[in-house]
Amino acid sequence: MAITKQYLKNKSICKVTFSVPAEAANKVTVLGSFNEWNENNAVQLKKLKNGTFKGTVALEKDNSYEFRYLVDGTFINDEKADGYVANEFGGENAVLNL
Repeated sequence: MAITKQYLKNKSICKVTFSVPAEAANKVTVLGSFNEWNENNAVQLKKLKNGTFKGTVALEKDNSYEFRYLVDGTFINDEKADGYVANEFGGENAVLNL
């Protein structure tokens, strides 16, 4: 897994690219505080020929966001996240600091 951050000059936006190697998966999305954990607003990652799912979202700088990947109905965290916080379900959410 990987997270790439591209800060845009003179703008308060950062383009964040999520990459998830999940060759056997059919669907990978990103849910988090930036889309109110709503599956209807989830960031849909596109499956590439090499089996990696990839997608980009524009987020405001100077903020922290909690997120998790939803891989074929199972939540997973990114080991490259900036940190982790406990969630209300007894697990952890990944944290993205911009």
